[in-house]
Amino acid sequence: MGIQSAMYSGVSGLNTNSQAMSVIGNNLANTNTLGFKGSRTIFSDVLSSNVYGSGGMSQVGRGVGLSIVDAVFSQGTFESTSSSTDVAIEGSGFFVLKEPNDNTAYYSRAGSFRFDQDGYLVNPEGLRVQGKLFDLANNTEILPGDPTNIQVTNVGLVAANPTTDMTFITNLNANSKVVDTAAYPAIDPTVRASYTYAASSEIYDSQGVSHLLTVYWRMVDSTANQWQAGYTVDNSTTVTNLPDLFFTGNGQSPNYPDPFTTTIGPIDWGNGANPSTIDLNLDCTQYASNSSVIGTVQNGYGAGELTNVTIGNDGTVVASYSNGKQINIARLVLAKFQNPGGLQQVGANRFIASVDVGVVRVGLPGPELGKIYTNALEQSNVDMGQEFVNMITTQRGFQANSKIITTVDEMLTDLINLKR
Repeated sequence: MGIQSAMYSGVSGLNTNSQAMSVIGNNLANTNTLGFKGSRTIFSDVLSSNVYGSGGMSQVGRGVGLSIVDAVFSQGTFESTSSSTDVAIEGSGFFVLKEPNDNTAYYSRAGSFRFDQDGYLVNPEGLRVQGKLFDLANNTEILPGDPTNIQVTNVGLVAANPTTDMTFITNLNANSKVVDTAAYPAIDPTVRASYTYAASSEIYDSQGVSHLLTVYWRMVDSTANQWQAGYTVDNSTTVTNLPDLFFTGNGQSPNYPDPFTTTIGPIDWGNGANPSTIDLNLDCTQYASNSSVIGTVQNGYGAGELTNVTIGNDGTVVASYSNGKQINIARLVLAKFQNPGGLQQVGANRFIASVDVGVVRVGLPGPELGKIYTNALEQSNVDMGQEFVNMITTQRGFQANSKIITTVDEMLTDLINLKR
């Protein structure tokens, strides 16, 4: 092993520290890159050479090499934003993205999402965010199957839904005067003395046209706690009678706590809409308090325009419409890897999974895969202070190895000069 081997050891140090400086430079260049995960260089010594002396065999090192460039997947800090489709992950999960007409899965921590012209939830490069779709018929259940593209299809009007169920939650004053049924044998909306109390609610036909349903009550027997009831539609003067209501001595209906239910209709709206049949629920009490409607609930709504799309903290994409309707579209899915160090960077804040990642777990956000935060973005996890310290030590290492080369050069010059 000659003196020149020391020069090659210095060269290996120059090369390795140059690569380390490239990693540091890349980290610092991406301090403002969303979801960026910094890297670190791991050095290892090069296989030593054996030398023999009077004391036996010894080993002399031959320099340094780059063992691996490790990605550091520590948590980045959050930045609050004003966009309801910006999301950040707290935990070890990754968003799953796919290109149109390509089944290759990409993974990212950058959650700056938006909707494209076709209603797909995409990242800035146009890759489509993956999620589990909701059953639109039952908007609380997620459909079985693999994650797929998230798309809001009703970007214009959402169809109207006719009212099929209507509930009045009402208290009828126990101190009400008994209506003179001899003078007023039937409820007459035009005669106030013919009824005790009335309440109205908006309902909808199949075309989304709103109508007014009014229910009338009148006490006819204070001893039996008996009330007569009837309803009209759209301020008609013709009342359709409902079954009588009876209350117990404690002010509750005999079928308490279930409301009294009757079916009304079919109602012909006369405007081309389908006739409506409505389950009318009268959830009434009779207490010594003013007659009042505590609440009304009905399941119809008119046509509405898309006004906003938001992502909830559970990852649910919700479309809101001008008619007050909110539709759950999908829930974002997250991916978690047994060995995230096996992910390969492909640029634009994206990774692909190599065989080294091990088991891939894809599922809904939660304690295992990570928690979603809306109106937030994860920043780079690069610590600038630490990177500058690494830069100084790398620079010193480079200088020391360059000094080895110049020193060996001087030694070789002295060796050649021995000839003189």
